[in-house]
Amino acid sequence: MKHISLTLVGVFLSIAPAYADSALATSKNCMACHATERKLVGPAFKDVATKYASDKTAVDKLATKIQKGGAGVWGPVPMPANTQVSDADAKKLATWVLTIK
Repeated sequence: MKHISLTLVGVFLSIAPAYADSALATSKNCMACHATERKLVGPAFKDVATKYASDKTAVDKLATKIQKGGAGVWGPVPMPANTQVSDADAKKLATWVLTIK
């Protein structure tokens, strides 16, 4: 019984950060245009993670794009600026997006 309890605690701790960042993405309205698995208005987060997987500067690039917006990388629809997102939250969101597979 003790082994099962420790396993459940480990599983919860491993998924808690992803849940917290998903909640942050929802609170910052990211999920209005993006989904993790499929394209909506913007690209799927898993596609962003794949595109930037080998880019060591991806967190900073994506954090900047989250805050300032961008255009032309994923098609004709521009990503609007999200000036309400702090530097810290933008980096946290970018880091989380890059973990999605």
